[in-house]
Amino acid sequence: MRDPVTDTPHPARRLRPAAWLAALALALTGCGAHVATGPAGTDARPAPDDRPVTLTNCGTRTTYPHTPRRVVTNDVGITEIMFALGLTDRMAGYVMPDDKGELSKVPWKAAYGKVPWLSKKAITKEIALDAKADLVFAGWNYGFGEGDGLTPAALKKLGVDAYVLTESCHNGTDSAARGVMPPLEALYADLTNLGKLFHVEDRAQALIRTYRKQVADAAAHAPAHRPTVFLYDSGQDKPMTAGEYAAAHDIITKAGGDNVMKDLKDSWTTVGWETVVARDPDVIVVNNYGDTTAAQKKAFLESYAPLANVSAVKHHRIYVMDYAELVESPRNPTAIADLARYLRGVHTG
Repeated sequence: MRDPVTDTPHPARRLRPAAWLAALALALTGCGAHVATGPAGTDARPAPDDRPVTLTNCGTRTTYPHTPRRVVTNDVGITEIMFALGLTDRMAGYVMPDDKGELSKVPWKAAYGKVPWLSKKAITKEIALDAKADLVFAGWNYGFGEGDGLTPAALKKLGVDAYVLTESCHNGTDSAARGVMPPLEALYADLTNLGKLFHVEDRAQALIRTYRKQVADAAAHAPAHRPTVFLYDSGQDKPMTAGEYAAAHDIITKAGGDNVMKDLKDSWTTVGWETVVARDPDVIVVNNYGDTTAAQKKAFLESYAPLANVSAVKHHRIYVMDYAELVESPRNPTAIADLARYLRGVHTG
């Protein structure tokens, strides 16, 4: 299924039949994210260690026979998890469309310059094999998909291991729903697992402590009255939004908002506009990515007649966030702090 606004697939969900994100002390960068570095600013290199590691990922216990040396990642958030852990030297490349925002100002600008950008289209088995990958780090509908034939099981037959982004885990409620734990816990689970897999546990735990503190500090200053928030990803006939298991849900909640779609036991999914109108959000957060600009999405929301009396539209409370902030990524904690500041200025009633 293609996005009715952009006519391009959302790589964080790809709801379609086929085809389709400092020293150890972790010095804060200007934008609040963290970069692991070694001596003289070089990438911190994990000690060589090829002992087998067994991890539980999406409910499945998997043994990795050696420390991966040629990882291929899919999408911006997933790629930046590797960068945040200082694992640039363990990467063979990344796959990512070029519609994911400006990368020249992110803390990992240097890492993006070092690691090959293998494709701006959908990741494929051929891309992984051409890169001589020994691990593919992607997610269900973030690169992996039964319809595409790119699955961990299919890669295993080719001698390539896989790791699945926890935000994207199938949750068992139906064939498409995703999410098995609170979104930020999914980020921490992946950092913990990858820390073990690459033998950088101390670095992973330092990141988690820093992120937890950022989130706690933001939550401590949440507004007394929690504004209701609707996440608008894309779509005109039916809007794509964030349910309980999408990173956006935790971002909204920890920032002091109340996600109006929190009852959806899924990550990224569609709803009807009538539901949005009935729940009358105080604020709409726009996901900025794709060929349709944030300004165009905002213009659509403000001109769409059924939304005319929705509080967020009527009072011009539409807040824009970048895609990489709203999917599971190291940008989530800073995104919470930024949204919290905005929500503290929202007066409803």
